[in-house]
Amino acid sequence: MTQPSTPELQRLREQALQQNRRVYDRMAADGEPLCRPVDDKDLVDPLRTVDPLGWLGGSIAGWNVLCLAAGGGKHSVLYATAGASVTVVDLSPAMLELDRQQAAQRGLAIRVIEASMDALPMLDDEQFDAVIHPVSSCYLPDVQTVFAEVARVLRPGGLYISQHKQPVSLQASHAPLGGGYQLQHPYYTDQPVPAPPRDNQVTARLREPDAVEYLHRWEQLVGGMCRQGFVIEDLVEPVHAKADSVPGSFAARARFVAPYVRIKARRRHTATTAKTLIL
Repeated sequence: MTQPSTPELQRLREQALQQNRRVYDRMAADGEPLCRPVDDKDLVDPLRTVDPLGWLGGSIAGWNVLCLAAGGGKHSVLYATAGASVTVVDLSPAMLELDRQQAAQRGLAIRVIEASMDALPMLDDEQFDAVIHPVSSCYLPDVQTVFAEVARVLRPGGLYISQHKQPVSLQASHAPLGGGYQLQHPYYTDQPVPAPPRDNQVTARLREPDAVEYLHRWEQLVGGMCRQGFVIEDLVEPVHAKADSVPGSFAARARFVAPYVRIKARRRHTATTAKTLIL
């Protein structure tokens, strides 16, 4: 496998951006679960809601926080209610409109920006104390450019907390086959992961219908952060498995395949460089 040329990578990127913007605009209009604003009960203790592991410490009051690819009226409200000055960047104008509405209803000042997570020229260098990045890196072919922009806008010592779809989860079948789950897609690929069948009950939890998604290898996720000057301080796999789950359900699949990984990284003062072996 060889890396795609710059023109080819740009073509793939533009295709993904256009399609995924349409997908999330539609999902926001339809009130899909991923696009629902914050619930009032989650605002009773907003920092505990957004940071159950305590990665952010005891307070974020006065912090400048970037919610990256996190439109939808949830993350922005939680972090702002916890005392942070919040900027939201998202590709979907419909998702950002939910942030505007929720902020207005709750008397919060939140900055919203329509942009792609890998191109943030409107943001200053070393502007933020923390970047919060929910699952979305899969929507672009090149995750390294995302990490480069995050490193640029974070101050030295700033935190980057991100969640990603596990590579093997994007490879594996959604339904059990022959008593287990089978790898159906290659690990080394530059192309989008093929769309799954829509008749499986697990599909809606794992893949956004019609979205263009790319598998990013562990070397690209963890190694990519390190090469941009981040130190990985913690890594967890949120547990969605249940021992008594119904066969074929999302929780049953999660017993075999962890769907997500959450990473806590801290920006060092200088970035590092490394050569990558392309197989």
